[in-house]
Amino acid sequence: MDLTNSSQPVAPSALSAPPALPAPLSLALVVASDREGRFAPVLADWFLSRLAGREDFAVTVVDLAGVNLPTSLSHSPSPAVRAELARVTPVLAAADAFVVLTPEYNHSFPASLKNLIDRHYTEWRAKPVGFVSYGGISGGLRAVEQLRQVFAELHAVTVRDTVSFSHVHGLFDEDGQHKDPTEAEGAAKVLLDQLAWWGHALKDARSVRPYAG
Repeated sequence: MDLTNSSQPVAPSALSAPPALPAPLSLALVVASDREGRFAPVLADWFLSRLAGREDFAVTVVDLAGVNLPTSLSHSPSPAVRAELARVTPVLAAADAFVVLTPEYNHSFPASLKNLIDRHYTEWRAKPVGFVSYGGISGGLRAVEQLRQVFAELHAVTVRDTVSFSHVHGLFDEDGQHKDPTEAEGAAKVLLDQLAWWGHALKDARSVRPYAG
């Protein structure tokens, strides 16, 4: 048998076309703080600027300062509550991935965020969640560690790396620009790269078979 290489050129039609890029993941950015005078909008704008150059995500912001949900849960919510959920629930259901932007209040996360989480279940399942946190010396990481436990109960997958801002008020100038952004920008890239990997992996898995949760 002749195993010598052929020197004949390969016809263009025989060459494989480059693989098509996957459709962008639907990303819900949940801004957790609803406190008066909150710093969250500065960080949300900064994080959205990190997403602006990426073609692998299509972002929708869920700002809990603009979501009016009472903390009392009911199996028969009022018309006003149903109307509010009709604005929020479809966004969470359609999302392939989430980023939760949260402060740390008393070593934990805001009640507004827990309220949103507790009103939904299947919307979180088998989807990845990333975290951007801020606060004092801990940078909000104690809130994130608690949220990992909460989202594990909801069958969500939390990505390992986070973006964390310690002593956040001193990091940005009066125009909302980060004074020394190199480290934070690097952390954001790692977070989004991991979120994209998990987002596509879990989306593909859900398309093959329903999640057994």
